[in-house]
Amino acid sequence: MLKRVIFLLYGVIAYLIFFGTFLYAIGFIGNFAVPTALDGEAVGPFWQGFLINVGLLGVFAVQHSVMARPWFKDAWTRIVPKPIERSTYVLLSSLALILLFWQWRPLGGVIWSVEDPMGVLVLRTLFGFGWALVLVSTFLINHFDLFGLRQVWLHFRGIAYSPPEFRTPALYKLVRHPLYVGWFFAFWMTPLMTAAHLLFAIATTAYILIAIQLEERDLVKEHGKAYEDYRRTVPMLVPFTGGGKAVQNARQKADQPF
Repeated sequence: MLKRVIFLLYGVIAYLIFFGTFLYAIGFIGNFAVPTALDGEAVGPFWQGFLINVGLLGVFAVQHSVMARPWFKDAWTRIVPKPIERSTYVLLSSLALILLFWQWRPLGGVIWSVEDPMGVLVLRTLFGFGWALVLVSTFLINHFDLFGLRQVWLHFRGIAYSPPEFRTPALYKLVRHPLYVGWFFAFWMTPLMTAAHLLFAIATTAYILIAIQLEERDLVKEHGKAYEDYRRTVPMLVPFTGGGKAVQNARQKADQPF
């Protein structure tokens, strides 16, 4: 029983650290209410700051992607107990982000600056929309499973864990990855785009596009035909663009004889 209590407390602490990191990230990217931010005057030589920032982004990308792969989980759970595997992943992801917040180097340089009050309001609103979309998207699937709380809670109650079933609720009927759509709004919708912010936005966008390919490959292996059908009929990121349906129709036409 003590072990179950410790695992539960570990999961709760990991979640609270994540949630605090999530809130800090809003201020960090939006340049308000926190002591460090993406944008600002250059700190030290440009190329030194650039390389440090690339390294920080790389640390997060490698940790976040490699630890999410099934082959890594299979090996990792020989060391870390399965009930806290997800919480450990969430905790290490949060620590990688905290390191980035702490050591990030503003690079100066203005790519664009919107001064018009209405323009600023629109961009700030879209920025907020992005963060709200991220959070809502997690709850539409299973927020507490995604961040490890469900696993430690079930273990605490002595109930065997079973992964959530494959579902496509609400926004997931419009695009396959509404959570990532939210990140794009959060990263790009800013009235002030500096060199450091642009580096961050480009790097994270590239990472997301690569991560989607890896994630979907794993989902096909896990859910088989159900996910294949979903991928064929629902666009990846942009709703109402035909997406999967357009591909499916094109294939059907290609199969028709002349």
